[in-house]
Amino acid sequence: MNLDKNYFSKPKDYDGSTRSIEDIVNEGGNEQLLWKGKPNKKIYIIERVFKMMPLALFWLICDCAFLVVIGFQYANGNMPMFTLAFIIPFFCVHLTPVWVWIYNVVTASIKLKNTEYAFTDKRIIIKTGLIVDVASIYYADINAVKLNVGYLDRKFKVGDIHIVATNGRHVLEDLEDPYFLTEKLQTIVLDIKTDIQFPNNLRPKENEGYNTEYKN
Repeated sequence: MNLDKNYFSKPKDYDGSTRSIEDIVNEGGNEQLLWKGKPNKKIYIIERVFKMMPLALFWLICDCAFLVVIGFQYANGNMPMFTLAFIIPFFCVHLTPVWVWIYNVVTASIKLKNTEYAFTDKRIIIKTGLIVDVASIYYADINAVKLNVGYLDRKFKVGDIHIVATNGRHVLEDLEDPYFLTEKLQTIVLDIKTDIQFPNNLRPKENEGYNTEYKN
């Protein structure tokens, strides 16, 4: 790799938020793209509609009931005008769970458009967010790869792959063929960690430990 004073010079047409997975992979020059995919559209949207919805609706009904009572009190002259100046901002803040749920529903399609995952021969690339964020997880830094398949996931034949790495936890959401992908990732991580800990030239041709028998 050649480093010079122009290495950090940014091209005039460079826009990190619009880079495709292929652009990210190719900028390294010696990396191979093995797999690329996105979340299943239907289950991704459905989960964001139904997630938090019971809490948001319950919260909204309770607050609306309080507001109706307050409205009757004010209409009957039992509440001074200045009290409303406190109550209205209070309920605007108190309805935060409702605003969060609406935000998640409204932005779901944009986040889905920006979400993309890729596996290369060196790392996992995760591209997500309303404002695009790109994360790289090198296989050597991965501590665990786990699969979570919920009730709706089983219906749509998808699953969430949870990755525990040295730089935090990451989730690849609503992927099709989740069992196959998880198995392949686990194999890659195991192979790379084995290569690091036991380089080929240090591995014995025979290892008696593989045939160890445990006896009482």
